Amino acid sequence: MQITLLKSKLHRVKTTHAELDYEGSCAIDGKLMDVAEIREYEQIQIYNVNNGERFTTYAIRGEENSGIISVNGAAAHKASPGDLLIIATYISMSEKEAESFKPKMVYFEEDSNQISHTKNTIAVQKMDKAS
Repeated sequence: MQITLLKSKLHRVKTTHAELDYEGSCAIDGKLMDVAEIREYEQIQIYNVNNGERFTTYAIRGEENSGIISVNGAAAHKASPGDLLIIATYISMSEKEAESFKPKMVYFEEDSNQISHTKNTIAVQKMDKAS
């Protein structure tokens, strides 16, 4: 049996451009793509933290070390410069392969698209006792 898992994530990266008339769907700084192990033309899911939009597109390589996150074409209607995005990729694998698989998650400084740290696990979410 095959299952689908989170492969990689750019967590709370900031949109730098929204280009309605540009060919290509989402340009991502090449260095960020390499760190997150996102391939050019790979399908990506984008979740807009600011407006709740969720959409599927593909990654194109942007200028290295530029911090560019440009949402292009029709998808430009779903994000504006300054919006915080979560960009995720997924992978299908066997349950046996999944036993040892760890995703690549990249986190950013609050006011820039500079990497603050990477992880391959998410902390266990706990319920607030006041809830």
